[in-house]
Amino acid sequence: MKTDLVVSGYIIHQNKVLLIHHRKLDLWLPVGGHIDENETPDQTLLREIREEIGIDVKILNQSDMPLEGNIKSNLAAPFYVNVHSVGDHNHCCFFYVCKAINPENLKINKELKNFDWFTQEDLTKKDIPIDVKNEALRALGLYSHLSR
Repeated sequence: MKTDLVVSGYIIHQNKVLLIHHRKLDLWLPVGGHIDENETPDQTLLREIREEIGIDVKILNQSDMPLEGNIKSNLAAPFYVNVHSVGDHNHCCFFYVCKAINPENLKINKELKNFDWFTQEDLTKKDIPIDVKNEALRALGLYSHLSR
């Protein structure tokens, strides 16, 4: 089965995680999308966040490896990676924890029905897919450690 490389970002602000309600899929999901040719996962995530919700973020869990030798840039380490079905093909998804820089500028594009900021408690009450719920709870738990 065909497998596409994708990224998703769990964006945190004031101890809440942002989820978007995707219009076509009719699901609550983190922001994300397909990695384009000649694009790094970090570049993809920043682009997708700007395109879908119009804000800037800091991707957490950045490497502090020296930029020496042949190294051109360091990329953030995902907190989780999986392969999941999206119907007619699979996604190999790299999941990241992000800190919202300017959440007051958030404006969703036409692909999305809605957005909301969820507390840990909200995640257990709302109609959110179990995998998204588990990933969001993990991201919230990791945020305080990674944002130091």
